[in-house]
Amino acid sequence: MFRAVGIPEHSDSAATAEGVEATAGWSEKEAPSVVMMCGVAGSGKTTYAQSLERRGYVRLSIDEVVWAKLGRDAAELDPAEYEHHKAAAEEMLWHELEDLLEAGRPVVLDYSFWRRATRDRYKALIESHGRRWELVYLKASPETLRRRLDVRNTMQGANAVTVSEELLNRYMTGFEEPVGEGERTISQS
Repeated sequence: MFRAVGIPEHSDSAATAEGVEATAGWSEKEAPSVVMMCGVAGSGKTTYAQSLERRGYVRLSIDEVVWAKLGRDAAELDPAEYEHHKAAAEEMLWHELEDLLEAGRPVVLDYSFWRRATRDRYKALIESHGRRWELVYLKASPETLRRRLDVRNTMQGANAVTVSEELLNRYMTGFEEPVGEGERTISQS
């Protein structure tokens, strides 16, 4: 399993898993089998996912798989090369998710889930195993994202992928905001 390279939690970082659960209204019995983190880079997905990991969820992260394979920041890659590595990582993690679902383990997917079609595909997989999902959408303003990414871009590690202003703009433009998908939207500041 891939573990987090520690990123300090800043005062404006995403809250803890306890905060996610309180916001979502989960009791221990109602906690979902799979939490799908959703949001643009810098919204706090990894911070939330790491909090859930500390509470016993298995965290699956595409960024960590790509980092482990390349040993460097994926932002240094040609976009087509990065997409190739990302697709291979997602395929590997898809199979790992299937194994974890069959084993009955709680999972947090530390992905961006940009596209509704991707979210729907994962929901269908989870439901096909008789498991519950929760889509947690971390919604942050462009200013909040820029502020957080300015800090993160000075760091190194799998969870500190560099995001330039140009790349952030592409992410924001291409992101399909979840609406009416059973999501829990948590505003970030």
